[in-house]
Amino acid sequence: MNEKLKETIDARVDELVALTVDLIRFPTVNPPGEAYRPCAEYIASRLKKRGFAVELIRAEGTPGDTDRYPRTNVVARFEGASPGKTVHFNSHIDVVEAGNGWTVDPFAGVIKDGRIYGRGACDMKGGLAASIIAAKAFIDTYRDFPGAIEISGTVDEESGGFGGVAYLAGKGYFSKPRVDHVIIPEPLNKDRICLGHRGVWWAEIETKGEIAHGSMPFLGDCAVRHMGAVLQAFEDELFPALDKKQTRMPVVPEGARRSTMNINSIHGGQTDDFRPGLPSPNVPDRCQLTIDRRFLLEEKIEDVKGEVTSILDRLKRDRPKFDYDIRDIMEVQPNMTERDAPVVTAVAKGIREIFDREPEYVISPGTYDQKHVARIGHLFDCIAYGPGILDLAHRPDEWVGITDMVESAKVMAIGLDILLRGDNG
Repeated sequence: MNEKLKETIDARVDELVALTVDLIRFPTVNPPGEAYRPCAEYIASRLKKRGFAVELIRAEGTPGDTDRYPRTNVVARFEGASPGKTVHFNSHIDVVEAGNGWTVDPFAGVIKDGRIYGRGACDMKGGLAASIIAAKAFIDTYRDFPGAIEISGTVDEESGGFGGVAYLAGKGYFSKPRVDHVIIPEPLNKDRICLGHRGVWWAEIETKGEIAHGSMPFLGDCAVRHMGAVLQAFEDELFPALDKKQTRMPVVPEGARRSTMNINSIHGGQTDDFRPGLPSPNVPDRCQLTIDRRFLLEEKIEDVKGEVTSILDRLKRDRPKFDYDIRDIMEVQPNMTERDAPVVTAVAKGIREIFDREPEYVISPGTYDQKHVARIGHLFDCIAYGPGILDLAHRPDEWVGITDMVESAKVMAIGLDILLRGDNG
């Protein structure tokens, strides 16, 4: 019956394209969280017409949630003819800012040469549309299937997922007995299964100084110079050490199979608008540095933090007047679903059937919402699989291939068949 399933998807290519274009046209830019509610309402309306029970859930009190920018998520559920397992497709609806360098309108959903262009086309509105078409095709093909299918459109993944999957997971939406298997259609390429991601530790380091007149810096203590010592120590000691750490995790691209740390931002002194068009005339008494440390399955979080704090503590001992504070922003453990997990084997069979080759099993260099499914929902049968090329995400002229979406929808539908109806050959 998989041939019938594939034929049903082939007959809905126009619907798939139109749905993707419609989703792109909602400028769900994060920050600040534009157009979340209308986009969620659109998804809810589409799925309600097909018989899904839908909920719009605002994550009140989460970062960024305001009456102007409500963190509105949509969760839809279709009950089968009899009890069974539940498969949940989760996609984030937020996108990063368009930025410069586009040759097309980033929110028009331009169709050209077999591709759909637009911010979020690849990451990940094309994947969301493919999962909806896959689910609808499966429901139409197997009307008496057991179990249930859920589809969610969630917010704020690009800023940590706290108003989206993290909030819903805390409410039980990503835990058994409600859900058994989760597929997140992130753009990791149509013949790859993403088993998880590296760990992450975000932190803010602040060096302290003493304010004084800029013409007499010897009367103060420059916090920016202290931060310069921190950066130099990182360059001399920490970065070379991280570069030597390798992992057994199949992280892509190759460079991400090592430990990494990015300096996200640095701010020192008073703001640039201390006087219109002029800098502050003061010695800066504080400087903040934000770090983004990505770590491996073989590393412990306490050791990751210790590598940084040991440098800071040594500077405090050896450098006159040096003092610092450090604040954790977020920490997430590395995550890797086993290759023999049910959702992995089901999607792998779909890839074999559609592409006639073995899937590639990979780990994402950055985290995505699987972290909350595991950390809060305690559900570990979760993968990322979807159309699109990860390298295109967040870039100008982002696009998703129409054929890639169609083929990925077929893989998802076959995976649904295996997970809900069993392996029918």
